[in-house]
Amino acid sequence: MKKAFLAVALLMFASGDLLSQPQYNQGSLYLMNQSLDMSADFHDMSNTLFFADHLDSFDAKSGEGMLNWKRGRLVPRQAFNTNCSQPQKLQMLDFPNTAYVNDPNLKFTIEFITPRTARIKVFTTIVEPKKSESVMLVKEPGKDNSWKVSESADKIVYSSSYGTIQINKNPWRIVLKDKSGRVLSQTATLSDADSTQVKYTPFSFIKRGTDNARRINPVFTLAANEMIFGCGESATGLNKVGQKLNLFVTDPQGPETDQMYKPIPFFMSSRGYGMFMHTSAPVTCDFGASYIGLNKLFMGDENLDLFIFFGEPKDILNEYTELVGKPGMPPLWSFGTWMSRITYFSEKEGYEVAANIRKNKYPCDVIHFDTGWFDVDWQCDYKFSKNRFPNPEKMLSDFKKDGFHVCLWQLPYFTPKNSYFQELIDKNMYVKNGNGELPYEDVVLDFSNPETVKWYQDKLAGLLKIGVSAIKVDFGEGAPLNGIYASGKSGWYEHNLYPLRYNKAVADITKDLHNENIMWARSAWAGSQRYPLHWGGDAATTNTGLLGTLREGLSFGLSGFSFWSHDMGGFVTSTPEDLYCRWLPFGFLTSHTRAHGAPPTEPWLYDSKRVQDTFRKSAEMKYQLMPYVYAQAKECTEKGLPMLRALFIEFPDDPGAWKIEDEYMFGSQIFVAPLMESGINERVVYLPKGKWIDYQDGKVYNSGWNTIKAGTLPIIMLVRDGSVLPHIKLAQSTSEMDWSKINLKVYCVEKKSAEGLLFLPSDSKTQSIKVNYEQGKPVLSGNVTGTKVSF
Repeated sequence: MKKAFLAVALLMFASGDLLSQPQYNQGSLYLMNQSLDMSADFHDMSNTLFFADHLDSFDAKSGEGMLNWKRGRLVPRQAFNTNCSQPQKLQMLDFPNTAYVNDPNLKFTIEFITPRTARIKVFTTIVEPKKSESVMLVKEPGKDNSWKVSESADKIVYSSSYGTIQINKNPWRIVLKDKSGRVLSQTATLSDADSTQVKYTPFSFIKRGTDNARRINPVFTLAANEMIFGCGESATGLNKVGQKLNLFVTDPQGPETDQMYKPIPFFMSSRGYGMFMHTSAPVTCDFGASYIGLNKLFMGDENLDLFIFFGEPKDILNEYTELVGKPGMPPLWSFGTWMSRITYFSEKEGYEVAANIRKNKYPCDVIHFDTGWFDVDWQCDYKFSKNRFPNPEKMLSDFKKDGFHVCLWQLPYFTPKNSYFQELIDKNMYVKNGNGELPYEDVVLDFSNPETVKWYQDKLAGLLKIGVSAIKVDFGEGAPLNGIYASGKSGWYEHNLYPLRYNKAVADITKDLHNENIMWARSAWAGSQRYPLHWGGDAATTNTGLLGTLREGLSFGLSGFSFWSHDMGGFVTSTPEDLYCRWLPFGFLTSHTRAHGAPPTEPWLYDSKRVQDTFRKSAEMKYQLMPYVYAQAKECTEKGLPMLRALFIEFPDDPGAWKIEDEYMFGSQIFVAPLMESGINERVVYLPKGKWIDYQDGKVYNSGWNTIKAGTLPIIMLVRDGSVLPHIKLAQSTSEMDWSKINLKVYCVEKKSAEGLLFLPSDSKTQSIKVNYEQGKPVLSGNVTGTKVSF
């Protein structure tokens, strides 16, 4: 029996079955809901390949035509005692041969959305998918008529003010060029490879031998020294060239691995283009990992729906978020401190936390109750425990009077011991397996079912109506891959969409009842940025945990998300004092700020004046900077920009800025570099072009490499020359802030004037602030807010 089982397993392994995951993971071929490697199918010799060959027909005016595909296969080839595989054209053996086509002609289209954005579709079957609303897109993409088209015997060229897409007819090829005509990237064809040493498979699709399912693999060239950024919240190197990323929502038990809570099928290149793969199927992006000159997009989808963007990073992020949606503005209070741990178990404990916060003067706006606010820890029933929370309405009211909002934890999984387990089964509100039963032991809510969403939102509404302000949207990464969903789709297409549907359900009911766009979520997919906000998961309490957290925040921001937070100090174990002190100012110089951990992270529970002072001063700094934070956040919602911003977004013409991954811009004007090593109060930083003023001590630094000592707060924090940072008088909660009096801090060295932004809670749009120097004195250029504010 053992031999027979092994033989079957090896056969499935060789054929690319077992969910296309030919990798060993702790002794198993595949562990449930671990990321899938889509590239495996394209190396499997039992699959039939079809290579994009030439345009059979094409109407340049409508952008539609037929693309011819040459049937092929991979064959083994020996070369001096080395075996490798080589793609080769194939004559089919299908029977009857009159019923099938050896080299099919299949539909290929191009359309133009804006002067910077084009959409390319490639089909692998004559049956086009039925039109349906995409939950990833915020609206149906528009049509742009500004692109000019010209055609010759060998190519079709579409041009706008920002770039060119050239379609070569034979061999078929898509060539992306910038407005000057420089080639940015182009698709790879079979004819590109040397006939004796074929090192890669070009643009192709496969028909799997195991089930005849089709999968498509667009392949584009990578230029020498090209850099790729994005693809979600990834802790690996910020530049993804040389990496292989599996875009499949997982719970990696912490963000330090190559798996992701929040993979996003979008990336941008340092050469001035970006791509959004409009699919919810698993995707593997091989950015020069297996062949340094190629970007291979192995897609679990049978068709290609690809949006291409032209421009600098800010342009691309704006274009992309116009498609998938820009975030609504979170409420002012959400930018304050969130105090939490896993977990506060009682009303009494909540009052004690609130009292300690105010007694010790730690500015704070949110108290979060994690997994223990109901009768049984982790068994969410949407009801405060009557024994431990005798009067939750009064507690919520008392907290609100003291400037505190309350957030509650919950999850979308229901174990057999949960009181709602049987009800959800009886009402058919769960994800089913192929037999119509449970795929897991747990019930997993099916958010593609409107009745499930209504049931779930009714439960949350009961809490929101009594004064709860936000819901923690935990988990969501474990949607059954083999599940059948109410949408009619399988888990293959619904697994990655699950976080988006989950995020939407929570955000929508909160917006309906409170008119505030706020939640606190861990998992995400393309479109989730519409529903702020997300946090970085269960980080390690180490220096590498700090670096990984910063990388994932930067990468997430480069994937179209404006707002993000993390657990200051990490989550898993007790945070060492020095690490916590270095992490704290980084946490407060993030759009949203939370103290949370498995062991307590409340500052008053540390027997250390240093921790307590660093926490307090970091919080005070952010609260005084709240007008800056709030105005920058508003601009992010308008332009699709991240608050935690990679340097090259602000400095795209600075080659050095593209290579930095442990520094960032907090908004457009504040530079931040966390301290990454224990016991060292200085570090080497790279500063982009211009003069930089230390926020803590006023010292001035030139661009380039500088060794800088941290100030009172253990972090490097500088301000761009020519900046106006609006400040407000310190308050212990945002509800106590006096927005009628704003203090403008002007940072000028070489600049003759300074600029900034202001956005008042009562306003609908940001206003520009300008300060000119007249006879050496700063003069405000007009009263930007009429009579509302004194400066």
